[in-house]
Parts: sequence; C-alpha cells; structure tokens
Amino acid sequence: MKFQNIICVVAATMSINAFAEYRYVGGDISLLPEYEKAGAQYKTHDGEPIAEVLPYFKNEGMNAMRVRLFVNPEDYTGNDADPNTCQTIEYIKPLCKRIKDAGFALMLDFHYSDTWADPAKQWTPKAWENLTDEQLYQKIYDYTKESLASLKEAGVSPDFIQPGNEISYGMLWGPYGSNNLKKAYMGSNANWDRFGTLLRQAIKACREECPEAKIVLHTERVSQTNVQKNFYDKMATLGVDYDIIGLSYYPYFHGSMSVLRTALDQLVRDYPSKDIMIVETGYSYKWEVPGTNQKVDYQYSDEGQNDFASDLVALLRSYDKVTGLFWWWMEYNAYGTSLSGWYNAPLFDSTTGNACSALKTICTFTDGNAGIEDIITSTNSTSEWYDISGRRVINPSTPGIYISRGKKMIIRK
Repeated sequence: MKFQNIICVVAATMSINAFAEYRYVGGDISLLPEYEKAGAQYKTHDGEPIAEVLPYFKNEGMNAMRVRLFVNPEDYTGNDADPNTCQTIEYIKPLCKRIKDAGFALMLDFHYSDTWADPAKQWTPKAWENLTDEQLYQKIYDYTKESLASLKEAGVSPDFIQPGNEISYGMLWGPYGSNNLKKAYMGSNANWDRFGTLLRQAIKACREECPEAKIVLHTERVSQTNVQKNFYDKMATLGVDYDIIGLSYYPYFHGSMSVLRTALDQLVRDYPSKDIMIVETGYSYKWEVPGTNQKVDYQYSDEGQNDFASDLVALLRSYDKVTGLFWWWMEYNAYGTSLSGWYNAPLFDSTTGNACSALKTICTFTDGNAGIEDIITSTNSTSEWYDISGRRVINPSTPGIYISRGKKMIIRK
C-alpha cells in the first residue's frame, strides 16, 4: 500500500514548539506488582472487574506512569523501615517493561537511598557510607549509569528521569543517624557546591545513557516560595542541566489550592524556559490521612476527592507550562487481600475495589493534547519526522505522535 494511502496527516497551524503543550497524566504505581500478587481485586467505577489494570488506565485516558528506585532497601536498619520500599533495579525492570509495552511514557524516580528520600531524610545508602565526597561523586555517576543501562538491556528507556526525590535540602547527607547531615539550606553557602556536583554527575550519566529523556528536578516547597526560588536559583548558579521543574503538592501538607497557584505563578515568571510537572499529589477518599492535621477545603469522601481533582485539573490547565500530573500511590487497593496499611488517598476504594471518581477526572488534564484529534493510522514513511520529545524519527512505525514540516500524525495500534 502506498505511503499516501496508509497515513493520515492533519495540516498543522502549529510549529514544533507547540508540542510543549502536550500533557502527561498518570501516577506512581511502584507497588502494583505487590497488590497483584496479594490478589487485589480492581474494579471499574461501576464495579465491573478489571482483568488488567494498565490497559484500564490507558482506556481511561492516562498516558504516563512513574516508578521509584532505591539502592539496597534490605540494608536500611532505621526504626522506620518500610516494606513498601522494595523497589530494587531487579524489582522495577518487569514493571517498567510492562508500562512501556502498554504505550505509556515512563518517569523513573531515583531515591539515591535505601529508604524513602524526602526533605526530612536523605540518608546515604549503607553501601556508600564510608565514601568520601570525591568518591560519592563518582559513585552516583556509576550507579545512575549502570541502573539505566540495566533498564535499557531489559528493553526499557525512561522518558523522564528524576535524579533525586524531594531534594529541596540536598541529598546523600550522611549515614542513618549521623549528625553530619550535609544539608543545603537557603541563606547558607554550605554544601551547595557538593550538592551541585552530585546532581551534575547524576545528570551526566542520564544524558549519556538516555539522551532523549527529560530531566526533572523534584522539590516540595510550594508553601515556602522563598525556599523554592532559592533552590532553582541555586541550580542555575551551579550549572545544573535539567528540563522540568517537578513539584509535590498535597493539600493536607501544603495548604489550599491558592498556595499552589502562588507557587506556580512564581515559577512561570522566574523560570520561563522550564516546563513544570506535579509529580506527586493526592487526596483522601474516606478519612484524614494519618499524621496530618492541615485544614483542607474538601470533604473526605469520593465526592470530596473528586472535587479536589477537578479543581486541581482546572488550575493546572490554566498554565501552558504545566505539562504533567501524577497521582502518588494511586494503585493502593487492599480489597480482596489480607493487606492492611495507613494510606487512604489512592484512586481505588479498598472497601469495594472500585475506581474512585477522581481517576476519571484527572485524566481530563490531557483533553485536547496539542489540539490533536484521535487518528487511527500507520505508516512506513521515509520522510523525516520528529516525536513529541523532538527526537528525529525515520520510518515512524510505533504508536505515537509525530510532526514533520508543519504536519502532525498519530500512529495508533
């Protein structure tokens, strides 16, 4: 069949730059294999059994998933050790392969720790404890490069990479329990050069091993815009090469939607060349998230969670530079299992197994992606095309969105 008969193109009025408006929506599903293994029963909004969860997410409108990676979780000996930090490189390989094979973009979240890395704890992995700073600079490069090479060997190349998780105050502080924290604080010059070198080394490995991937720098200070600004200003001063500003936003930690709006206004104004993604968010569908006492604006119910999701989508869609929305731990579902746990802000109701209303609502974030209609087509063209990341593609044949000389094309299975 001739080329002109097997592709469908839409004359575009947009340039390649317009694809910056392409949006991603999905969630962190790092524990999905555990729930599947435990026999979790996932159901649709109407209570119909879901045979396979990833195709269901795709049909609902999601197009991206996030997976976290720890160094050696079994080495962590703190009193807050958590079995949910089980994501080693061998654990995530098959999950990441499933995600990519199902047609999703993949975000890989390096924690660079044996346990949760967040603003309160960025413990150096036990195996790295005795390394000097100079040795750590080499180690983070080697580890990042080896991890990505291992994923590629398994047929997986991440589309987005986070070199560190919630790193407002730096990372690789010191051993667990150490007073030698090596934090990076606003208003202090201490440790920033060290932190910057660690990031540059990690990102160097990312650029070498996965040159097409976008680099995301993930912080969580939306309620402290002075700290947020200081961080990204420091990144510029330190020459840290990245593409996307990644944020965590939880209303029960950070405050009302107006807090997020203020943070986004600042970022759009001060860093106009950077896209922005909400790489973690969530809200409860039933009761207060344990350990939180922040006054919130929504009821703890399916309806309240959905109201939060609806307002969040409306806010984020008002910014052209906001290109991603990821719900954290959305796959949590104890229905049909003997599992128990504290988390109650996923997108499935553990008392019924049903998908929460908010799951469908957050998918509206991608409505009208770059103004492209849903086109069914395939092609073996020899023309030069570019994918949505700006990569040159000859003979595009895999499902995706492509552009060439002012034209757009979608290839679907």
